[in-house]
Amino acid sequence: MLASAVLRAMEECTFTSAAMAVGFLLVVYLYEPYWKVRHVPGPVPLPFVGHLHLLARHGPDVFLVLAKKYGPIFRFHMGRQPLVIVANAELCKEVGIKKFKSMPNRSLPSAIANSPIHLKGLFSTRDSRWSALRNIIVSIYQPSHLAGLIPSMQSHIERAATNLDDGGEAEVAFSKLALSLATDVIGQAAFGADFGLTTKPAAPPPHHGPPRQHGEEDGDGSHSTRSSEFIKMHIHSTTSLKMDLSGSLSTIVGTLLPVLQWPLRQLLLRVPGAADREIQRVNGALCRMMDGIVADRVAARERAPQAQRQKDFLSVVLAARDSDAAARKLLTPDYLSALTYEHLLAGSATTAFTLSSVLYLVAQHPRVEEKLLREVDAFGPPDRVPTAEDLQSRFPYTDQVLKESMRFFMVSPLVARETSEQVDIAGYVLPKSTWVWMAPGVLAKDPVNFPEPELFRPERFDPAGDEQKRRHPYAFIPFGIGPRICIGQRFSIQEIKLALIHLYRQYVFRHSPSMESPLEFQFGVVLNFKHGVKLQSIKRHKC
Repeated sequence: MLASAVLRAMEECTFTSAAMAVGFLLVVYLYEPYWKVRHVPGPVPLPFVGHLHLLARHGPDVFLVLAKKYGPIFRFHMGRQPLVIVANAELCKEVGIKKFKSMPNRSLPSAIANSPIHLKGLFSTRDSRWSALRNIIVSIYQPSHLAGLIPSMQSHIERAATNLDDGGEAEVAFSKLALSLATDVIGQAAFGADFGLTTKPAAPPPHHGPPRQHGEEDGDGSHSTRSSEFIKMHIHSTTSLKMDLSGSLSTIVGTLLPVLQWPLRQLLLRVPGAADREIQRVNGALCRMMDGIVADRVAARERAPQAQRQKDFLSVVLAARDSDAAARKLLTPDYLSALTYEHLLAGSATTAFTLSSVLYLVAQHPRVEEKLLREVDAFGPPDRVPTAEDLQSRFPYTDQVLKESMRFFMVSPLVARETSEQVDIAGYVLPKSTWVWMAPGVLAKDPVNFPEPELFRPERFDPAGDEQKRRHPYAFIPFGIGPRICIGQRFSIQEIKLALIHLYRQYVFRHSPSMESPLEFQFGVVLNFKHGVKLQSIKRHKC
């Protein structure tokens, strides 16, 4: 009897000790990342969710709210993972430039870290592989090459504008049209393919290359169907990269408890209808499509005489690979496919968002619209296409409108880095592997550098104005900062300015009655409109 009681007591003690040990290990696991940066100011994180409840409450403005309360450097916990947010222009210069060698790589949220198609592009690669890839790619974005892309860009813009002709004052889902336009433009520039996404359904879509060759049926409407399916997959892949609690279940769990993400994802991949399974299906299809495009282009390149070889992104990268043994080792088929798709992604979603932002904001401000129209009309006959030099020198107010739109709706409100060694930032010693994220979205709303930041005032970017002269040189960094700055920024700006000039020569735009106010945003790797931008296009009538 006594022995039995002692045995039960020992069992209870063992169970209690085991439970306490598990609880202790769980607490250590949850709070170990917090402990390393506890000296950095910030709100108290909640168990598991960290500060994601604040993101749900404030949306992307949460970092502006926290910066006002805690200062230019503070903590934000994305579930278990703490981010050290840098919200000061001088400190961003320190992180992005002065101490780049201590923070050369991007930290990757669980949404990206578990998406193979997004892992092997320039955005996510690290250290020497990143620098080697960048050195190969950067030549494509030299001014002389960009100038040669203007006729192709203009052709796609003119075709996209024909979708507005029959609308009168009918509603136009402009953000969708802008995404189709940007995808067509980058598709042509990246791998010499015209997806025909902006072609009117009644017209036969043009075709120059790989997408039509890749084992698909020909026939009436087949190219349109393939293009529609492609853009559907492309949008799904882009919008599934959520950084809040609206993503796939494994991504949510991975944000809260990273150790459980992989086993849960493996389970969900077997569940019909699960978001993880759909994301894998779509990403797999996109990977196969990119692999097919690369294979087609390699075969076409081998058949074509040297003088007839194309000068698009993929062709230039293939030429670099063929000319150097180190490049051949670096540019394996999986990395080629990833780089190709990354250019499509980076050159479409962000450009479409910014172009849509400009039209939305200008439609709200008649004085800005009037001034913009005067500049566009003064350029010359409607069929005169601006040269690269014209875009640089003849449209100063268009440039100011574009910059102010990017400031007002910052498409990349955060720029991610990760420390590769212990580093001191603003007096805070951060250990190796700390996630340090700069906050261009907060800088853009700082009244010190942008007085009355809630006002849309393009003149604040007038180079001759006092406000521009007083502003910190790194207060406005929509494309990032330092060696990892977006290499496609000139490409994007050239495309947007050409589109604005062409569109405002023919139309003015008004908000559709169905457009929500205020705008709602979706917070992923980049910012996006939750319900799109809906406008009315009104044909301009000149005497």
